[in-house]
Amino acid sequence: MEQNYEKIIKALERNKMRGLYAESKAQAVEMVKEMLFDGCTITTGGSVSLEECGVWDLIHDPRYRFADRNRAGLTPEEKEEILRSNVGVDFFFCSTNAITENGELINIDGFCNRIAAISFGPKRVVMIVGKNKIVPTLEEGFLRVKKIAAPKNCVRLNLDTPCAKLGHCVSLERTDRPLMTDGCNSDRRICCSYLVSAQQRIVDRITVILVNEDLGY
Repeated sequence: MEQNYEKIIKALERNKMRGLYAESKAQAVEMVKEMLFDGCTITTGGSVSLEECGVWDLIHDPRYRFADRNRAGLTPEEKEEILRSNVGVDFFFCSTNAITENGELINIDGFCNRIAAISFGPKRVVMIVGKNKIVPTLEEGFLRVKKIAAPKNCVRLNLDTPCAKLGHCVSLERTDRPLMTDGCNSDRRICCSYLVSAQQRIVDRITVILVNEDLGY
């Protein structure tokens, strides 16, 4: 497993992303703490991984300026404004739906604020990624999205979609349509847009902390 992490970190570096290894969730939190500075601005994507590893609690520290879209009492308009506030922030925290051994990041999104921020806007993107999200190839990554990430997140968010009921994407029951972007016609579909992050132009803008524990979906 250690050799596999080393391989992925080297692949991330070839893709001009920074790869770090954390033996535990606690170590990942300490790594994040070292990156932050007093008064830094922070936004996030929706992420079970951030909550499970403890980064979510860390970024709520009053030393940092965290725009929390889940804060109690927000109006729909205020929440949407936070979703649009990613441009120019110091840090955007999230996870990834899958990471390949070739250092590629696979993400899907419904509202698309998360994949927009991964692509452009925040000065730094920091991803906390559990070992359960490592896949050998892009094809396996897309299958992981359809079999695990999308269905489980739809259940978590109480979205009335076919995958929430079936436990997998409805496209996997077909053989005559493209695999990657095919899906349901639900208004609550969570996989409206797909993003594959390969080689980057801005060196080390994206940091991936690989954690030797299972995290999120």
